[in-house]
Amino acid sequence: MKESKGINWKKEALNWAGIIGIIALLYVTGWHKPISATLQRAILWTGIIQADTELPESEQTKVDYNMPLVTLDGKKANLNQFRGKVIFLNYWATWCPPCIAEMPSIQELYETYKQNPDVAFVMINLDENVEKAKSFLENKKYTFGSYRRNGRTPPVFRSSIIPTTFVISKEGKLVAKKRGMANYNTVKFRSFFKSLLNN
Repeated sequence: MKESKGINWKKEALNWAGIIGIIALLYVTGWHKPISATLQRAILWTGIIQADTELPESEQTKVDYNMPLVTLDGKKANLNQFRGKVIFLNYWATWCPPCIAEMPSIQELYETYKQNPDVAFVMINLDENVEKAKSFLENKKYTFGSYRRNGRTPPVFRSSIIPTTFVISKEGKLVAKKRGMANYNTVKFRSFFKSLLNN
């Protein structure tokens, strides 16, 4: 009996060593991020995590548009240039699996509205290496507008969590805010987005 327990213990130790080895290999090669993002995308696909739609009226604050930005190509911009449009503003980074997981749904939403002059997608990248962000977008064929912060961030747009998404109405009110990943290509969110354009 003792010998059997000893063999089981050794098998268990080998199994754990194998698991730890695989995890270490994924981290060393950088494959843990895409694998984690794929798993999280599968969670989004189930519909368990929904994009938040309209905030209660009491939480719909006026936004401060004075937010200096710069494109990934180094051209100066400002959130103020999108005043009067419905703005989809999102913080993201290549090192953030939940950000990567939700991006296909954001690209799909963008494809619907990219020709609409009343809509602006302001995807704010938080990578230290801008070239890494540019390469990521090119490889994935994501075509929405991506920027970096270039100065003061108004308090209404400050967040310690990424991804965080804000939706601003044409009237300049913060009407939706989501901390964490979500699927933005749903009937419910599209209906909400469309209603903002029809107001």
